[in-house]
Amino acid sequence: MIKEIVTDPIFLSQKSEPATKDDQQTIQDLLDTIEANAERCVGMAANMIGVRKTILVAQIGKEYLIMVNPKIVDCSKQSYNVEEGCLSLTGQRPAKRYNIIVVEYWDKKFKKKKQTFKDFEAQIIQHEMDHFEGILI
Repeated sequence: MIKEIVTDPIFLSQKSEPATKDDQQTIQDLLDTIEANAERCVGMAANMIGVRKTILVAQIGKEYLIMVNPKIVDCSKQSYNVEEGCLSLTGQRPAKRYNIIVVEYWDKKFKKKKQTFKDFEAQIIQHEMDHFEGILI
């Protein structure tokens, strides 16, 4: 189901909790909502649709990748500063991002995965994972 985008900074500032297999509806809602906002959004965290769980969806190439309970387990020493926008907030904000990240996560079928991401794809994932910590970008 397509959900309304949360813009309340108080809600968005709260930390998220680990997701479980009972959160399948949230996974589907995230996919439906990002697809409905595809022209202006490449990533979305569950708190953006009102659910404080550590689930994100990111556009990787032409596909949407679901990551449940992702953890960055390694990153490059190289980082860069960037200005980012967010569908939940107006304007642009500065952020520090790593060029390369290695992420362990569960896919939507709760199979454990480990994957390396670079450049813009890594930036998207880092942005969405900031949402889990209540960091407003």
